[in-house]
Amino acid sequence: MKEAIELLKKHNLLKIIDEELDIYLEIPHVAYVEVKTDDSKAILFTNVVDRKNNKKFDIPVLMNVFCNEKAVKLFIGDGDKIGNEIQSLLKMKPPTTISEKLSTFGKLFALKNTIPKKNKGKGECQQVIKLGSDAKLSDLPILTTWEQDGGPFITMGQVYTTSLNGELKNLGMYRLQVYPDNTLGLHWQIHKDSNHFFHEYKKAGKKMPVSIGIGGDPMYIWCGQAPLPIGIFELMLYGFVKNKNAQLVKSITNDIWVPKDNDFIIEGFVDPSKIRIEGPFGDHTGYYTLEEEYPFMEVTAITSKAKPTFLATVVGKPPLEDKYMGHATERIFLPLLKTTAPDLIDYYMPENGVFHNLILAKIKTLYPGHAQQMMHAFWGVGQMSFVKHAIFVNEDSPDLTDHDSVIKHILNRIDIDEMLVTKGVVDALDHSSPKFAVGGKLGLDCTGDEIAELGITLLEDTDLLEKMQNITSEVKDLKQYFTDTKNPITVISVEKTRNQKELMEDLKPLFSHIKILIIVDATKNDVRNAYMMVWRVCNNIDSNRDLHIIANTICLDATNKNSLDNFTRRWPDDVDCSKEVIESLRQRKIIDVSDDFINKFYL
Repeated sequence: MKEAIELLKKHNLLKIIDEELDIYLEIPHVAYVEVKTDDSKAILFTNVVDRKNNKKFDIPVLMNVFCNEKAVKLFIGDGDKIGNEIQSLLKMKPPTTISEKLSTFGKLFALKNTIPKKNKGKGECQQVIKLGSDAKLSDLPILTTWEQDGGPFITMGQVYTTSLNGELKNLGMYRLQVYPDNTLGLHWQIHKDSNHFFHEYKKAGKKMPVSIGIGGDPMYIWCGQAPLPIGIFELMLYGFVKNKNAQLVKSITNDIWVPKDNDFIIEGFVDPSKIRIEGPFGDHTGYYTLEEEYPFMEVTAITSKAKPTFLATVVGKPPLEDKYMGHATERIFLPLLKTTAPDLIDYYMPENGVFHNLILAKIKTLYPGHAQQMMHAFWGVGQMSFVKHAIFVNEDSPDLTDHDSVIKHILNRIDIDEMLVTKGVVDALDHSSPKFAVGGKLGLDCTGDEIAELGITLLEDTDLLEKMQNITSEVKDLKQYFTDTKNPITVISVEKTRNQKELMEDLKPLFSHIKILIIVDATKNDVRNAYMMVWRVCNNIDSNRDLHIIANTICLDATNKNSLDNFTRRWPDDVDCSKEVIESLRQRKIIDVSDDFINKFYL
């Protein structure tokens, strides 16, 4: 971690804040604002306190270590280059010439570095050892990020687990709630490898060992969230990318092996017969995930370097640190995705689509129905199975990250007859599906030619809004987008008093002017803020419930759901900053943000 800090300094990617700041809201709010700026940097907080408990820490806190694309390349490398290396291995053929044999030998020999090396003795992470009652989580500067959070959470913990028979090992990134009795809640969701291991121990009636690393090489963090198949230990990816073995040492009180250069290791055991309420937590969807029952770990030891740094991240509404980590993951894992979808050329998961909620994919279209076939392939592959909305374009489309051009390309090709609405697994964090972890899927096949003109008559925003308000006072604001395409988008905000299908029917006389209608709540939404509109809509819709085709108009209800929609789950609140904390930070000149900035990112 100290090497990482020096590297950030060297490349002018580090801010150091020496002013006294609290682990409750203040530090995470500063990091949350910083990562949204155009030239965001990592931040080292050197004067960390817990005012609630009248405590001062001698441990600095580092946040936003993956603050931008340059930082990602420093710590991980060039995603495209790594992806190409993976592709060359996947396409490796038997060598025929001497030079080919030498090249192949070199590649295969390098693979020996993928196997983590177990070291004898103790590591740097065990220079200080605290056992039993001396191992106090309260001694660590663990942050409370949001006002409604169930408590402090470790947000960049590397969770190391092993299968019951010891053959499979896993490194995962899960949030970890700190409870008053010195235990840690383990938010490993139903689809996660650690959860599979947990059920093995539960069936056997044995306690499960867990060790949690904090800090060390930032590469460990990225490996922990990499979408590897079950059975592949994530530290093998570390060895492949770094071209050197991960160096491990055995935990002090359990048999889990951990990186020797971590700043902290929290060790313990999970009793599978015990669960407790975890959450709520302001998550990367930009919404709170609500209280649910999860396992928890009883801490048996905390070890650390002599002078450690505590690493944390902040999640909430985009853009966030995961924007840059996620884009690297896209590049590196493209070749592996092509093994199950060979006609895939490229894919892109925009951060304001919250990754799993929206994917754009470019394919080489070979026959009718090819895009639909690819949709099913995506929805059947690992973490891609969580994707809610998939849009497919042909190889002649603009670059997927050229937002304006590719959106126009898509809108000129959306055909109601080529839409696929189905149902399947969704992320456990998804709040809009009628049932937990199962919801609607929407696929758009935009691989064909431009569609024919649909004969709508465009009106100015003010004229269309006036006509709507003459029908109902529920409509509060309106903005039209991409009116130069075959499928213009009309976004309206409403004061919701009924099921929106009824409103759509009332507005039907105006559908000669509207091709795609999107409805959002007037509260907390600005119809002119396209970036956050994508975030809101992708989060708030379940295609089986909220997509309606009326005549030739596509209607989407992206309002918050409640009893008017026969929605029986509890709808969570937005993740919002504390206005008082933001104002205090502004007055103290710790952050410098305008009201426009606050409104732009729905802080």
